[in-house]
Amino acid sequence: MMNITLQQMLALDAVVKQGSIQAGAKFLNKTHPSVITVLKKLEDALGFALFDRSGYRSVLTDEGKKFHKSVKQILGDMDELKNQAMHLRGGEEGELNIVVGDITPLPAALAVLRTFSKAHPYTRLNLFFGNLFGPNELLLDGDADLIIHHIDKADARYEYRDFCKVQVVPVAAPGFLNSPVGSALRYDDLKGHTQCIIRDTSTHSEKLNRFVLNDAPHLTVGDQYTKKEVIVQGMGWGHMPLFLVEEELNNGKLISIAGKHIKGIKREIVIARLSAPEKGIMAQRLWQSF
Repeated sequence: MMNITLQQMLALDAVVKQGSIQAGAKFLNKTHPSVITVLKKLEDALGFALFDRSGYRSVLTDEGKKFHKSVKQILGDMDELKNQAMHLRGGEEGELNIVVGDITPLPAALAVLRTFSKAHPYTRLNLFFGNLFGPNELLLDGDADLIIHHIDKADARYEYRDFCKVQVVPVAAPGFLNSPVGSALRYDDLKGHTQCIIRDTSTHSEKLNRFVLNDAPHLTVGDQYTKKEVIVQGMGWGHMPLFLVEEELNNGKLISIAGKHIKGIKREIVIARLSAPEKGIMAQRLWQSF
């Protein structure tokens, strides 16, 4: 049975990288004869020559080049394994759960998470998305380490940092409404028109009911991007984060129906976590990244 040792792979890699057996031995702090012996035992175990020794300087054979390529990969994996072990031994979490809310500007949130991931490759970020009270429920249930969403800032269960403000505006496609669009438009004028609403992803909390007209027909969708397309296609009206529909408002694919009686709202998006539990090392570093 073939038995290849770590010592043999390290010797081969050192000799190849340093350019000679003598230089490889010096790099390994070994004697020249001992390295020769290690390489000879490796060749005996493999059943083929690693080096062509016919010239002044030994060079890898074709088989030796292919074998060394595999050795480099194995040694690289071992270095990764050592680094990961040090990471875990230091009490650093192996993964963190982050939930991004439905009206959070995704590019801004991902920019921070990308920088964190590059700096801490041994902590996996599990990224989830939720609507309305869904992200809050996951956090309060202990299933998320951090959410990027809006919260009740008066709720002592949360610890938060301000992230950004998002304007939410009522919009419709041109010609969708029978009533003239203007400042006098009321919610009663909309009751005969389909309202597109987003599905609350919470499972056991009281469902949020923002801007929903109870007496109007509804079309429910699972995310804001689908909701925008439904509204653009004239299948309903609804409230949308301004950053998602600004282009459509500028090019006329959508119109604002905000006025004296129908209003939008400004939401404060925060980075939130539970205030009570003790925070892990990586959770604290992620928190400080924002």
